[in-house]
Amino acid sequence: MAKQKIPSTQAIRELRTHQIDFTLYSYRYEKKAGVAVAAAAADALGVDEHQVVKTLVMMDDRSEPFLVLMHGDKHISTKALARELDVKKVRPCDQEEAKRYSGYLVGGISPFGTKRKMKVYVEASILTLPKMYINAGKRGLLAAMAPHVLTRVLDAIPVNVAV
Repeated sequence: MAKQKIPSTQAIRELRTHQIDFTLYSYRYEKKAGVAVAAAAADALGVDEHQVVKTLVMMDDRSEPFLVLMHGDKHISTKALARELDVKKVRPCDQEEAKRYSGYLVGGISPFGTKRKMKVYVEASILTLPKMYINAGKRGLLAAMAPHVLTRVLDAIPVNVAV
């Protein structure tokens, strides 16, 4: 049986640079929206969708992009997020903006190795998971690791904005 070649994405390079213990999982990516992508990934890997972490590129009212990490089975309350960040409004970036700031295609965005350094916010309950599955910089490629990596490597700031 031929060995599957796993691509070396910028996210994977950053994880290796920081000597993070992670395991890669690949699955057949199907273009869907938001929660449906996380559900498909969880189903393909046979894991709880709550452990799959989505990376969303957002923009505040000062036109500053930032990342929000959310459970695969949850949505972000933009009103709660704006309150937490002490800004008037936040909005999701469109696909073109998301690629420009992150360097990744939507559906493959990782918080690791982004093109532009951005603040990272993480739903606080993600940090209590025993293990999370997060995008590794390519559609259909997830990395499993301990959630504490988010605060250690990314200086992720916990928030409570899930609905």
